[in-house]
Amino acid sequence: MRAPIGHFDHAFPAPDRLDELVGPVADAVRGWRGGTSAERIVYVDTNPEWADTAVFVEHYGEELLHTSANCVVVAGRRGAGTTLAACVVLSTTRVDVNGAVRRQLGARKASFASMDVATGETGMEYGGITPVGLPESWPVLVDPAVVELPYVLVGSGRRRGKLLVPGEVFAELPNAVVLEGLGVAG
Repeated sequence: MRAPIGHFDHAFPAPDRLDELVGPVADAVRGWRGGTSAERIVYVDTNPEWADTAVFVEHYGEELLHTSANCVVVAGRRGAGTTLAACVVLSTTRVDVNGAVRRQLGARKASFASMDVATGETGMEYGGITPVGLPESWPVLVDPAVVELPYVLVGSGRRRGKLLVPGEVFAELPNAVVLEGLGVAG
């Protein structure tokens, strides 16, 4: 299936726009080893002022809300140890941090990572964090509803631009775990 690019004036196969991506995301696309061709990942140039989901759908179309996903960084703590993980859920839901995430990470406490930690550890801009190109040691927790969509719109690593990614790709990422109950109604 072709990516639904009709909403965007500037859309290109991500491997053709590596210069538009932050280092870790460009490296992941360049070295793609998933079962899905990297050519099916599409970079769309978007206004960085419209990166936040509510503003984004206001400008690009309300129907994109149901095919957009958020990637958030969480910190699970147990004793003196902290595990960072990424959670990918549809934009119409929220991450069940204190339930599904905490249990999956075996943490006593889980919370959203601070902006400084999220950007410092990922090498990405806040508001544009994507699961493509995260540190390979991180668990990437993905809600099943994300994997089931033909294409999902996520951050590109920067506030400018988004990636259109086949849903199945999220299950192919290093350390990906498709986790029932990760995304809950907000």
